[in-house]
Amino acid sequence: MIIDTEFNSAAQIPMKICVDAARLAEEVGFGAVWKGESNSRDPMVLLSAMAAVTSRIELGTAIYHVYGRSPITLALQAAAFNELSEGRLILGLGVGNPIIAGWHGQEFDRPLRRMREYVEILRAAYSGERVPDYEGDFYATRGSFKMAFQPPDGGLEVWIAGLGPQMARLAGRIGDGIVVNMANPPMIRRIVEDFHAGARDAGRDPDALEVVCKVRVSLSEDVDAARWALKKVLTFYSLQRGYADTLRKMGWGEVVSAVQEAHRNEGFAAARKLIPDEMVDDVPMYADRDLARLPAKLAGYEEAGSTRCVVAYVPNTGDLAGELRSYLTNADFVKKGHFSAPTAAG
Repeated sequence: MIIDTEFNSAAQIPMKICVDAARLAEEVGFGAVWKGESNSRDPMVLLSAMAAVTSRIELGTAIYHVYGRSPITLALQAAAFNELSEGRLILGLGVGNPIIAGWHGQEFDRPLRRMREYVEILRAAYSGERVPDYEGDFYATRGSFKMAFQPPDGGLEVWIAGLGPQMARLAGRIGDGIVVNMANPPMIRRIVEDFHAGARDAGRDPDALEVVCKVRVSLSEDVDAARWALKKVLTFYSLQRGYADTLRKMGWGEVVSAVQEAHRNEGFAAARKLIPDEMVDDVPMYADRDLARLPAKLAGYEEAGSTRCVVAYVPNTGDLAGELRSYLTNADFVKKGHFSAPTAAG
């Protein structure tokens, strides 16, 4: 399993610190650095800065949502980025949620059809060939668009975010990989089954496609402080409709309901206090004094079918740069690349 990383999972780390960390991540041997979108710093801007100071590490969007820009615009961005980075872009796409759609004045409906149309236009535009007029239910392009420059050789890697069975199957049919967030190994296993079924339905080889999961990490001599940082992220996800459903399926429905009620009545701070330590340890999160136990946790994700894992660091102090440096320089597990499950005695 390839180990990737992410520095802005909690959206509070300034770009300059992230760029410096990307350089160090390449030296350590991480496979890729990823950056999400939502309402945080723009992925392409930050990843372009990272591309300028690195030469080998891949750079991925996890996730760019389809509401923020037309597929033609994203094709131009992706081609320019791959020219700058010499083909190191992994373009992760998702349909977001009703809140994100609303920010852009759009409705969250028929996500499968929306994603399919978006990817069809995106791939056609990125090819460098003239794009025939396209009239879809959600997206259209007219006037025979053609890039004014030739995109780099090698094509475009498009990975699709998916948790539910239908989106996972669609990712298997039209994507180069699937991006899975906030799912533990049993859920990963079910998602991979659907993803591979979609690939087989389309006559594709499932083993040629990638499955990337995410495990958020926070480290401190005071483990409670590390867990508290992760509880902020977990509270946020408990309040999001799709991810709340995922957490319920993982057995945390009562906590999710309590968190949502507390948030409605008392606010985020009160809701955060209701996240138990056991929930942090059970979901794709890791809080400890060091990274010694992390390989054993990652082994479960590899066994479930993940081919890559984004180990996303979440800081718990004001020393953002110092925490990232410490995490990266102590990430010896990255060089192993493959993990053995713990024995019964372990």
